[in-house]
Amino acid sequence: MGSTSVPAGEAGEAVVVGAGVAGLATALGLRRSGWRVTVWERRAALERYGTAFGIHPSAQAALDRLDPSVGEALRRRAVPYRNAHIRTPDGRRLAGLPLERIEAKFDRPELLISRPYLIDALAGALDAHGDVPIRLDEPVHDVPALRRAYDLVVGADGLNSTVRSGTFGPGSGPARVGTAAWIGTAAFEAGLHGETWGRGRFFGMTPVEPGRTNWYATAPQATTADELPGLFAGWHDPIPRILAETDPAHWIRYEIRHLRPALRSFVHGGRTALVGDAAHAMTPNLGQGACTALLDAEALTRAVAHHGRGAGLPAALRAYDAERRRRAQRTAWASRHLHRFMTTRHHRTRDALLRVLP
Repeated sequence: MGSTSVPAGEAGEAVVVGAGVAGLATALGLRRSGWRVTVWERRAALERYGTAFGIHPSAQAALDRLDPSVGEALRRRAVPYRNAHIRTPDGRRLAGLPLERIEAKFDRPELLISRPYLIDALAGALDAHGDVPIRLDEPVHDVPALRRAYDLVVGADGLNSTVRSGTFGPGSGPARVGTAAWIGTAAFEAGLHGETWGRGRFFGMTPVEPGRTNWYATAPQATTADELPGLFAGWHDPIPRILAETDPAHWIRYEIRHLRPALRSFVHGGRTALVGDAAHAMTPNLGQGACTALLDAEALTRAVAHHGRGAGLPAALRAYDAERRRRAQRTAWASRHLHRFMTTRHHRTRDALLRVLP
């Protein structure tokens, strides 16, 4: 494993680079559209780290269209997200999150699911079909070789996408925002959910499964794990308890980055497309990373199914780009600006604005 050799291409053959949510979902959709699909993943195992994904009703519907069995698995393991608020560090409510409005509009709630459960559901659906190999420990070193070997190349390989840089060049890439995030899971139910916004930092809590609470914290990039509890000392319960009762060895820290500048196209040459973070990596503030990946996967595979293979493929990719690029980039833009708003040091002005929201 680990070589860059590729099989001889045949009509209707696709390679999906990356076996995260975007890649696995795209592979499912392409197979359903009649393609022969291979997934390449640079890691030696599927990446099951992480805590909870929020899945918006529109993304739930997209997942049902991609593979109904995965939609059913999602609903079995997920929990609804309701009754959550934005608070001040002393616990005063500033505003409610719009969860009830979302549920009323779509007639289904936002759902939260543990990342490993969603990855396992997607991979399990592919495994059940038995004809979509996932080649682990298979990094891509030669993107042009993939394009010569396959009819369709899909880059689902994240913020540091090799397919993006090998196709579109180095013009767009990871950009820092100056903060880092920690995520973890507490072994008790918090009893209240939402986000608490302080000066230059915030703390969030959501349900994830019975008896457990998903939590996340954001602070200046230079903050260490030893310093993190001190930044939230004196904040309302149960924030100090969560940090005291979860082992720092199990915390996951990552630097918050996004893709900049925005791409002028998600497709290239009539045979290459980007989905998920490879196309529009965003800050996590709107919680829309997994949702946009699922929407991308469904839109791309629907366009391919509609236009057909061969001569219809360039039109399919143009249709996918027209449907998804501006929408996804607007979401990324909104998430980036929400990050600035949430982490501003002018917190009194921010809080005053929140109090007048409907």
